[in-house]
Amino acid sequence: MTTFVVEYRYDARAAVRDEIRPRHRAFLGALLADGSLLASGPITDGPAGALLLVVAQSVPAVEQLLDGDPFWQAGLVSARTVRGWDPVLRSWD
Repeated sequence: MTTFVVEYRYDARAAVRDEIRPRHRAFLGALLADGSLLASGPITDGPAGALLLVVAQSVPAVEQLLDGDPFWQAGLVSARTVRGWDPVLRSWD
């Protein structure tokens, strides 16, 4: 399995994000519980967005997994970038 860094860029509809956020977090919580997600959280400066660390076989597998995100399904993610990452130093197994 490979670790991937995923960057979400959100569109300007903050009120809609606030409405859908509980379903988005429940979705991410399920990925965390099954081991597919290592971490996620909002970017706190610059344009609205988030970073996610995902474990999967390939970029298409990450994209397919995250296609189920309620934020993605609602069109709130204006851009999604998936890149392979080699965490040389880390605090998880």
